[in-house]
Amino acid sequence: MFSSAARFALAALLFSCAVAFCQTNTAPAATASHWPTQDGTVSLANFRFGTGETLNELKLHYLTLGTPHRNAAGHVDNAILLLHGTGGNAHSLLNPIFSDVLFVPGGVLDIQKYFIILPDDIGHGQSSKPSDGLRTHFPAYDYDDMVRSQHMMLDQMKVDHLRLILGTSMGCMQTFVWVETYPGFADALAPFACLPVQIAGRNRMMRYMGIQGIKLDPAWNNCDYTTEPVQGLRLADTLILVMGSSPLQMQKLAPTREAAEQFVDRYWARPTPDANDMIYYLNASRNYDPSPRLETITTPVLWINSADDYINPPELGIAEKMVKRMPHARFVLIPISDQTRGHGTHTAAAVWKNYLAEFMQQTERKP
Repeated sequence: MFSSAARFALAALLFSCAVAFCQTNTAPAATASHWPTQDGTVSLANFRFGTGETLNELKLHYLTLGTPHRNAAGHVDNAILLLHGTGGNAHSLLNPIFSDVLFVPGGVLDIQKYFIILPDDIGHGQSSKPSDGLRTHFPAYDYDDMVRSQHMMLDQMKVDHLRLILGTSMGCMQTFVWVETYPGFADALAPFACLPVQIAGRNRMMRYMGIQGIKLDPAWNNCDYTTEPVQGLRLADTLILVMGSSPLQMQKLAPTREAAEQFVDRYWARPTPDANDMIYYLNASRNYDPSPRLETITTPVLWINSADDYINPPELGIAEKMVKRMPHARFVLIPISDQTRGHGTHTAAAVWKNYLAEFMQQTERKP
């Protein structure tokens, strides 16, 4: 039986990992405030989306840690791009179970050695999003748009090369998009908790149910709502909780009927994202499919999934087939244990940090 303190800590972790395949908009930024982050925002004028729509000004917010270093040729050689999941933001990977393991002195991603870049993706955090005022007139962005805007953001930041791209969940999928769109831009890739194939089957079904649940709520009023469509958002949030959770940890967290019901009540009582923001980011994966070009990925890849990931279940057998198509890729399936957290294992760095440490050593450029 968990102590009350341990149960509270686990509840906080599950809350922070539950929303839509990664971290929620309520990711615990306050607990990560000890990191000396620097805020930045770039403005991309007349940004053209894949749909052909344009936005007069696309704002992208980001956080950084550490200092960029330039080699003898003047190129940045220590920049690491960390990409959050659906519904997350730049603070998501400042979660102590990630940052306090990796960013510390001597850590795998020691901020005294590396220049860490944590963007708010389009539609997330302090970057441009539907709830800023355009609602459903906001361009229908996708992962290609997100990656292209990240590349343009780095250009404005004068970062012309990446030591590593590490992405979780949605960020994992964006990592595959990154290397296919900008081959050679990064020395190494660490996609955690995704599959490099079209979003289909149960994964797409649950995303679509979440989207339709919001739209079919009468309060949504064809996006012209004056108050949030609470019932639709509750349905979407419920699906998201199920997708992001793990049976073992949920059983430990709520070992009685009363504890389980209290957990749900607390979960439903917490703030939810804006309805249109949620619709947009759940739908951003609609045309994602890097599988036709996997053979072109020659950059070293460390790809990690966990066996209790409800969104990317190992019984599909997809990862084992796809990894063989990339000449320098390694796939690791983390077995279920007391340390794994279902889909949220991607943030629990203590579980997989040794694999990342070995990978960073293997991909270190020789002087």
